[in-house]
Amino acid sequence: MFPFLALLDSEHVDEELLLAVSRVAPVIASGSTPESTIRYLLAIVPLSLAKSLLGTVPAHRLLLLLDVANVSAVSDSVRNAVSGVLLKTSSSSGFGLDVDLVHSISRFFVGAAIHVLAPDLPTPSIIRKLVAIGASVVIPFSQLTLGATSQKMISIADAFLAPIVSDRPDGLFPTVISSDLHGKRSLGLVYSSCESVAESICTGKGVYHSRKHGLWRKGETSGATQDVVRIRVDCDTDALEFSVVQHGAGFCHLNRASCFGDLDGLAALERTLSSRLIDAPEGSYTRRLFNDEELLRAKIMEEADELCRAKTKEEVAFEAADLIYFTMARCVAAGVSVKHIERSLDKKAMKISRRPGNAKQQWMPKTESPKAELSKAEAPRASLAPLSKAPLGRNGPITMRTVDISAVSPEDRTKLLKRPVLRSDEMIAKVKPIVDDVRARGDSALRELTAKFDKAQLDTPLLLPPFYPLAPEAQQLDPAVRDAIDAAYSNVYKFHAAQIDGAPLVVETMPGVTCTRFARPIARVGLYVPGGTAVLPSTALMLGVPAQVAGCEKVVMATPPRADGSISPEVLYVAHKVGAHAILRAGGAQAVAALAYGTETVPKVDKIFGPGNQWVTAAKMLVQNDTDALVSIDMPAGPSEVLVIADDTCNPAFVAADLLSQAEHGIDSQVVLVASSLPETVLAEVEEEVDKQAHALGRVDIVRESVAKSLIVKTQGPDIAMEFSNDYAPEHLILHLRDAPAWVDHVKNAGSVFVGPYSPESCGDYASGTNHTLPTNGYARQFSGVNTQSFQKHITSQEVTMDGLQTLGPIVATLADCEGLQAHANAVRIRLGM
Repeated sequence: MFPFLALLDSEHVDEELLLAVSRVAPVIASGSTPESTIRYLLAIVPLSLAKSLLGTVPAHRLLLLLDVANVSAVSDSVRNAVSGVLLKTSSSSGFGLDVDLVHSISRFFVGAAIHVLAPDLPTPSIIRKLVAIGASVVIPFSQLTLGATSQKMISIADAFLAPIVSDRPDGLFPTVISSDLHGKRSLGLVYSSCESVAESICTGKGVYHSRKHGLWRKGETSGATQDVVRIRVDCDTDALEFSVVQHGAGFCHLNRASCFGDLDGLAALERTLSSRLIDAPEGSYTRRLFNDEELLRAKIMEEADELCRAKTKEEVAFEAADLIYFTMARCVAAGVSVKHIERSLDKKAMKISRRPGNAKQQWMPKTESPKAELSKAEAPRASLAPLSKAPLGRNGPITMRTVDISAVSPEDRTKLLKRPVLRSDEMIAKVKPIVDDVRARGDSALRELTAKFDKAQLDTPLLLPPFYPLAPEAQQLDPAVRDAIDAAYSNVYKFHAAQIDGAPLVVETMPGVTCTRFARPIARVGLYVPGGTAVLPSTALMLGVPAQVAGCEKVVMATPPRADGSISPEVLYVAHKVGAHAILRAGGAQAVAALAYGTETVPKVDKIFGPGNQWVTAAKMLVQNDTDALVSIDMPAGPSEVLVIADDTCNPAFVAADLLSQAEHGIDSQVVLVASSLPETVLAEVEEEVDKQAHALGRVDIVRESVAKSLIVKTQGPDIAMEFSNDYAPEHLILHLRDAPAWVDHVKNAGSVFVGPYSPESCGDYASGTNHTLPTNGYARQFSGVNTQSFQKHITSQEVTMDGLQTLGPIVATLADCEGLQAHANAVRIRLGM
């Protein structure tokens, strides 16, 4: 990152100042700024315009201009569609007071660049603090100077050097020198000081610090001078890189281009051709290439044709080298360097619009229409194109799309990790009227909304015990299902009982000072059990058992009723087993609102658990941010997910079954198969099994849609496969790998892991003992699945004796005085008679 950015706030800026700034910082400027001074192109737009540019301007070219007061107005869709944010702060409270605010805002814009523009002159200390939290300050040119820092101006060198700290006893900074003209090829390693860096910034010449002789102006005696193009700070802010144009014999004291040996590759070819342009003998082949444009054109066309016809890797490399040779001859003859080509590539990358990708008619086969198919070079990207929304044939094959991870760009790899966008701002706007209605009208609103959404007419929304066996619906329970629930309950209870945080943690931190931490159950909890397309007594188990183990005083289960107002007998039986105190016959946002605020009959709860659709998730997010509700939630939730890693030891039928076990949850279920060096024959067997097994399922129509959106990712080996999985952070991770248990240690992000061929995800869903309420949508990076401690809170206590206070008290008083909190210090001194 850069310590600061410079804002061109005037049309009349000293050219020397502009050039000096461009050596160390990006320049924020209008479109009329001289192109030679601008190295980074971003569109900086206000929030109102950003919304209209979503999907039009690439995220890495879009920066959001935002007043700190309007951060809460930024939706997830806007946040995900920009590369960073330019914050405007107020001068009313002073620049230095904004650092903590910037830090909190940066947590919302995770992974984005944070830039801060304030009217007050930033000090080196402020710049250092901002860099420490991953942000950078924007300084207007009117506040920058080539001279010394004053009350109104800050030196460019001081601003640039503010965050840099040497880890060497002599205070010098290790400095890598790279050649700007030769693809940043390293020329050597030197040392810099604050004084030498300041002089380089101002003069644009290579100036360093010799450990023996002090300030060292490169080439002052040898003539091998340098023009400094750019100076950058490394990620640890303790080393520098100077990108330079090297003159003379070269950088090395042995009169070589680099201390690490001579140039090679394109740089060496360019140097050789440039030399031959000057001294190639008349009549030589090289001279003929330079002098005869038709000959050179013919050779370029010939080599391009041979490259297109090449088949093997060796042939492609050989023919490409020939083509590059003649292409470079054309460039050198025209005075074009590799650097010019790189700049042109950078400009093309900055374009917002893209060409359609069709070849000119003269190069197309006569039998092909102008709308040609994509070339082979474009094929990997084509696999990431949006899926067709044409109706899926009911009898057609059920297939997944496939990508090779080695053939996709970093940008497209990031896309593979994304789930369907939950437009939380839009969903919250939709659920808010429902939540407000239930909050205002209580049971009346619940009954009306249940009649509207679930088509059930209720006299009262709440059912009270006993739920089994007296409830009429309970009589319908299949004895085999009851026995299965009993066995699952036993396993889940056993595993969650082992998690209870029982005995207090007691630590004597110093003589006479005892600190304790102890657990208490959350008093009132709401358990949301989805209904809809599937009956889910397993979710009732997974939420009810840990609540029972933790000892929660009141457990309210909420689940959508059937059309006749009844609850499925399976859920009733589980409610009986876990000791639920009430069942709320409602689903969706209305159920969440009733649990959060309470109604005439529904008890208000302190925490809401359970998965659900977008309406349920949005309502949970809404109520947890309402201080009047005073309710928390377990975690954000999204569609069900499974990621399966399989190698050549896998059973294709098992793999297909595991994929389909999640695909049947809903059309938005996320299913990913990571093929670890999986032979094409085995992969074909997996795909055949997916199609065969899917057609045998009762929920085949749901599976058809979810599988069509699912993905096979080809990787070379289990290490790369595991790396992709950890980046994806799946809800369920299944390992069909050789020596699968050994790979569990490599798992960093996952909700729950299923190890080996005989550990289907279904076991965790129902009865192995682990919990199936798990983080989705990538939240496994920071959230755990539901567990017993999710239903507990931890309280700390401390007991200080008189002797202990004699030792601890002065320490406390000193720190309180340091923070200017006199009453805090007095609470100690009055006890000690100080």
